[in-house]
Amino acid sequence: MEPAQARALRQLIESQQVAALATLHRDEPALSMVPYALLPQGRGFVIHVSRLATHTADMLAQPAVAMLFTGERAAGATPQETPRVSIRGRAAVLSPDEAGYDAARQTYLDRFPTSEPMFDFADFSLMHIAVQSLRYVGGFAQAVTVMPPAYVALMSD
Repeated sequence: MEPAQARALRQLIESQQVAALATLHRDEPALSMVPYALLPQGRGFVIHVSRLATHTADMLAQPAVAMLFTGERAAGATPQETPRVSIRGRAAVLSPDEAGYDAARQTYLDRFPTSEPMFDFADFSLMHIAVQSLRYVGGFAQAVTVMPPAYVALMSD
């Protein structure tokens, strides 16, 4: 990956606050929107979701997920030139008693401080999305696949 692509990829992931989340719902694709926070050192993403939400039940039944982050389309650019990142990952519940929970919770709250009261709701859980691969498209005919070791290096700078 070229340095300019790496910078643009990182900036896109860091600048957005919500992603489209794809799950499998009864063996059919389903799509929703989730706020997310980045875990440090490229350790993935954390989302805070309600067990009342369909996507949460979907992730508990089948942890394979995809996330899509879309950047701003430049004035005069075609839709195909819009920068975007799709991530293939695995979702897992973070238990409050496991190592890393408190840090993940704080990372999420640093990004979304108004979410703190929802941590007291019994139906909400933090979920970790571990990255399996990324596909970055910086514009028309500017695509690159990034595997976990390269993603960790990119996000650890």
